[in-house]
Amino acid sequence: MKLKDFGFKSNKYVNGITCDSRQVKKGYIFAALPGSNMDGRNFIDEAINKGAIAVLSYGQIDISVPYISNKEPRLIYAQMAGKFYSGQPENLVAITGTNGKSSTADFLRQIWSLYGEQAACVGTLGVVSKKTIKKLDHTTPDAVQLHSILSKLNDDGVTHVAMEASSHGLDQRRLDSVVVKAAGFTNLTQDHYDYHQGSESYFKAKERLFSELLKSNTAAVINTDDEYGVRLVKKCLDTGKNVMEIGWSGKDIRIEEIMPLASSQIIKVFVLGERYELELPLVGEFQVLNAILALGLAIKTGVKKEAAIDLLKMLKGVPGRMELAGYGEGGSPIFVDFAHTEDGLDKLLRSLRPHTEGNLVVVFGCGGDRDNGKRIKMGKVAAKLADRVIVTDDNPRTECSSAIRNAIIEGCPSALEVPDRYNAIFKGIKGLKPKDCLVIAGKGHEQGQIIGEKTIPFSDIDQVKLILEGLFHE
Repeated sequence: MKLKDFGFKSNKYVNGITCDSRQVKKGYIFAALPGSNMDGRNFIDEAINKGAIAVLSYGQIDISVPYISNKEPRLIYAQMAGKFYSGQPENLVAITGTNGKSSTADFLRQIWSLYGEQAACVGTLGVVSKKTIKKLDHTTPDAVQLHSILSKLNDDGVTHVAMEASSHGLDQRRLDSVVVKAAGFTNLTQDHYDYHQGSESYFKAKERLFSELLKSNTAAVINTDDEYGVRLVKKCLDTGKNVMEIGWSGKDIRIEEIMPLASSQIIKVFVLGERYELELPLVGEFQVLNAILALGLAIKTGVKKEAAIDLLKMLKGVPGRMELAGYGEGGSPIFVDFAHTEDGLDKLLRSLRPHTEGNLVVVFGCGGDRDNGKRIKMGKVAAKLADRVIVTDDNPRTECSSAIRNAIIEGCPSALEVPDRYNAIFKGIKGLKPKDCLVIAGKGHEQGQIIGEKTIPFSDIDQVKLILEGLFHE
């Protein structure tokens, strides 16, 4: 393609597009975008010196290469990305919400695959398909990376993709050139307030998926158990969307009863006029909610209802989401989960309580350089719902780790403070008695711990296995 195909007055051939000056190569278009920490315009000279042949940005700039200025450079960048990487899988579903996006996306991928479709999911867990497992830096990739991924999946024969739509990604228009065939909403609770400046701004970012990206007559599957879901339903009905309501209060798919077993649960659910009872091979109420959202999206994208319901019995857990990592003293289960918000921790602990005859123990911390308002709230949740609480480091980043822990402990004064995460996990496992349950929350599937500017290899799952091997195989 040539520069003129992107609106520039030049016939030079384009070799690539990027908003990262470090990735610029000869023949690239450089998008100098505004950022919360850095302004991309500060890197224009560097990009040109590395071979950029055109620049997209905002405001007036005097440079030696063709230049497009736009008040919405992120939107233009997304459109350029969609043009450069043509083709995307025909059935693309976007899922947004605070908690449950990863599990819902992967459950939907599993249902599609079991039904015989060529399916993939894109998000926090990376790119997961029959041929590919690739890690990503962000829940919703940069627009160019996203379109590159979708184009490659399309070339590989993938026809169905479930992707997570983060509030950052929606606010920064990363999905604005993606054709969304259906959208799902999990829930909305406090998270990312450091970026969004409050709940209403956070909701508006999520709402963009339904109000701006989803076209009329396309499917919107919405959990109506919180006020934001109810608001979304009204918005979608007013704009001609094909709405399906799910949840404990759902009109179309409704949970009627959950009966917990040791490592699964029997659920009774109302689906489009009929009642069903089945065993879901997952632990926790929130997993039921994720599964029925995936069920609704599967039905809306062509999977027959009876088949979709039957396939729920075959779902497998997602890495780092209520993942069973091993067993401690007397067979006491040890779980690892990604819960890193007040609501996520609340749902996690409430979900484990019915499966726990003894003490429920939680090990967790909070990330640095992120929303600090949730720390004391998460401490209060842990104090209220767990029998023993161990507060440790998560990803402190550039913040003082002791200050983060102190903020959490304000909400749970009786908690044991163990700064080193390995030692905290060790103490949690060492203290288990038969019928107890331990959950290590906050990092889930992550393979590193961010301390300062460095990422140190660290996996909660691996640490659990290492500790268990040392304790029981000495």
